[in-house]
Amino acid sequence: MKIGELAEKSYCNTETIRYYEKVGLLPEPERSEGNYRLYRSIHLERLRFIRNCRSLDMTHEEIRGLLAFMDGPAQDCAPVNDLLDEHIEHVAVRIAELQHLQKQLTELRHRCGQAGGLEHCGILQGLVNMEPDQVPPPSTHLG
Repeated sequence: MKIGELAEKSYCNTETIRYYEKVGLLPEPERSEGNYRLYRSIHLERLRFIRNCRSLDMTHEEIRGLLAFMDGPAQDCAPVNDLLDEHIEHVAVRIAELQHLQKQLTELRHRCGQAGGLEHCGILQGLVNMEPDQVPPPSTHLG
């Protein structure tokens, strides 16, 4: 199948498919005489797997690790459990960070009970006066 058909069947766009090939998550397909990519069912299966992992907010490295386990099925699955346990812990940390962020935003919102002149906006003043230790660090979980 060509890339358009693969994109349709996998619910991924063609740019995403090319990107996954480029970063090594998806194996390079064979080429036709006209230099078109020719995909097989293994590409569709892996692409669906990758898409499902991404929907669970897994990083490319985590996905790469799971794909390596899939490619070596004779191995013990304990490392897969370990990888998922680490991901669950990371999600728990992110949830705590987001709850803290929500609390800060709610506190900021309460500084401005009603609309008025911008020079008296409690939200803007609060953002100006927020101490560096009150600002959460940006999330380090990048896909």
